[in-house]
Amino acid sequence: MSEVIRFFENHYGYAKMKDLKAHGIHTREIKNLLEKGVIEKVKPGLYRLSSLSGNKEISLVDVCRAVPEGVICLISALDYYEFTTFSPWEVHAAVPHDLKEPTIEYPPVRFFHFRENTYSLGIETINTEFGPIKIYDREKTICDIFRFRNKLGEDLAIEALRNYLVWSKRNTTKLRKYAKVTRMEKIMSPFIKGMMHK
Repeated sequence: MSEVIRFFENHYGYAKMKDLKAHGIHTREIKNLLEKGVIEKVKPGLYRLSSLSGNKEISLVDVCRAVPEGVICLISALDYYEFTTFSPWEVHAAVPHDLKEPTIEYPPVRFFHFRENTYSLGIETINTEFGPIKIYDREKTICDIFRFRNKLGEDLAIEALRNYLVWSKRNTTKLRKYAKVTRMEKIMSPFIKGMMHK
């Protein structure tokens, strides 16, 4: 069993069934570890050490590993950047609009289908001790929150923008550029102007 655990530890705590089999580890051993609660199933064929649970970044890494096209977005991205007081119970992830709805067992995920011009804009990769997270940058996240304000709440969008504008590294030129691309310029401009001239 220690050899199996070592394999997981050498891969940031994650392992795919095909890689485990290629390493000579039998499915019986995996089933045994699942029953004992040593590992957890993220999706069919992808497992993670249970000891990693409880860290905010882990859920985001889980989603990025399970759905390679997934990009952490909206409230999950706001929470990661600490631009909201709202704590999401599910992970928000963007996928291309023509991608079939992915299946993931854990954590709870809400997928948003983005068209190409909004999907590919502002993606960055953050390397964590548990593995990489694909996430939209702060400026794109603010614009997306305004795009989805009717679904997620305008209060959330206003709070996020206010927190962004007091951030020491804010880049209003980039924010306005993204607002134009995402067609949020007319909606966001009065808020930006009002908040910056207080």
